[in-house]
Amino acid sequence: MIGRLRGILVAKRPPWVLVEVGGVGYELEVPMSTLYDLPDIGKEVVLLTHYAHKEDTVALYGFLREDERVLFRDLQKVSGIGARISLAVLSGVSTDEFARLVQAGDIAALTRIPGIGKKTAERIVVELRDRVAHAVAPVPGSGRSALPRDPRGEAEAALQQLGYKPAEAARLAAASASEGDDAEAIIRKALKAALGR
Repeated sequence: MIGRLRGILVAKRPPWVLVEVGGVGYELEVPMSTLYDLPDIGKEVVLLTHYAHKEDTVALYGFLREDERVLFRDLQKVSGIGARISLAVLSGVSTDEFARLVQAGDIAALTRIPGIGKKTAERIVVELRDRVAHAVAPVPGSGRSALPRDPRGEAEAALQQLGYKPAEAARLAAASASEGDDAEAIIRKALKAALGR
């Protein structure tokens, strides 16, 4: 199992990054919270990882912080939640904010995260309420199609990866894009707008 990678950040194509370690390029899917804090291309990066193998697919997910990886794993223990929704949660709210929402039983706020309906939000509250406080406490420490190269197109593609329907992703990206914005800035603004923050 791969638990951690240290290497050179070669590419950022939200929500994917490519890290070269000893001549091997590892492609990882990361939440936007990690993407925002990554160093510039060509710099060294250390990512905690989660390796997933299901039937005929293998995926590698990357995180800058242990609390995010713990929450990513805990979320998938809730019935009906997979990696995509777990990444959407981490992309939409901080681990501290998520813990606050779960402990408060704020179903309305949880349902604003793409892919989470009322029943799923209720299951999250019931199944994670007791565990979320310590689970998210901070701890120190492929043949895909090419994504569009323009920032708005990259943001739109990333929003679709996070579970937004194509029309909604296009609307959010268009409404959030300002001249000079890179994809990360557009995604950040779009997620804030979508979640009403």
